[in-house]
Amino acid sequence: MAAVFLVTMFEYSPVFYITVVSLCFLVTAAMVLGWCGFDVPVMLRSSDEVDSLLPTPEKQMVQTTNPFSLELGPGPASVSDGVILRPGCLEPCVLSCFWGCEVGALQAALQAHQQQHRPRLSTPWRLREALQFRYLHCHNVQYPLLCVASGDTQEHHTHIPADQGITDFGPLPRQRYPLVAVLTLAEPEARNVYNIVASLTVIHVPDDRHSLSARVLFQYLLTSTGNMFQLKPLFMSADGLSEPPAEEQRTPSTEASPAEEGAGPRLGGRGRDCVVCQNAAVNKVLLPCRHACVCDSCVGRFQHCPICRAFVQESFTLTPELGDIHPDPGSRTRSPSP
Repeated sequence: MAAVFLVTMFEYSPVFYITVVSLCFLVTAAMVLGWCGFDVPVMLRSSDEVDSLLPTPEKQMVQTTNPFSLELGPGPASVSDGVILRPGCLEPCVLSCFWGCEVGALQAALQAHQQQHRPRLSTPWRLREALQFRYLHCHNVQYPLLCVASGDTQEHHTHIPADQGITDFGPLPRQRYPLVAVLTLAEPEARNVYNIVASLTVIHVPDDRHSLSARVLFQYLLTSTGNMFQLKPLFMSADGLSEPPAEEQRTPSTEASPAEEGAGPRLGGRGRDCVVCQNAAVNKVLLPCRHACVCDSCVGRFQHCPICRAFVQESFTLTPELGDIHPDPGSRTRSPSP
């Protein structure tokens, strides 16, 4: 019956020809899109397509130590009540808090840090001069300085004095950052040991105009050579991790310009299994999406991230040693992302 119907369509109706031509066009278009890197249904892919994929480029990394760590403490935070900060450092350091720092002043100070023959922002006084005093209130800059002892993780409260009458930082787009917290090394000898000389954290603090909860907007690490690295997190599920994350600083082996960085999870013990094979432990981070989700064997089998489907440009390896050599909270794992 079906054969008779097809023969009848072939002899008397042009729909048959239109259908065949359309089907051939769709199959050809899907194959071309698949070769160009676009997602197509699995049934339209050739059996040897996986073997023809180009290997994911490996980003070269160099390990270094970041002596600074800064987190928001528990409890409510606001302009009127202040903010609780929880610093942790490998060396004695100074915590300086700049309330209401002008956006343009901070950007100019960071640009000056990257220029040759300009003093590095390695001390609170140099940062204060680079900002040209364009902030509303500065906490713990003048003597006596608040020195955070090595390994100390106690909480520190910073706030704007009530007599200044500051309740908000203006409408959007704002011209001032609510809070800029800076960690610098307290001892001159330590500045000669560590390549990273300052950690700068911009924090949103809720006020009368904007009630969004307090959070870290972005973080920068400043080096003694004039480079600046933005810290960004890696994305990895906590399922299967045997212990909480720890971190340490990593930077590219070749640096023509400043690179961005993201925080990496500790891999000591048994980490999360690869989302593809479910057998080996995760030890590869995909860039630029920063998902840590695959192992060595599976990273070369995909052009797209298995989690977010973003195109994979590079990857780098998370080695077990990185999680085992940093018991101190001031040590951080950082990985560059383009």
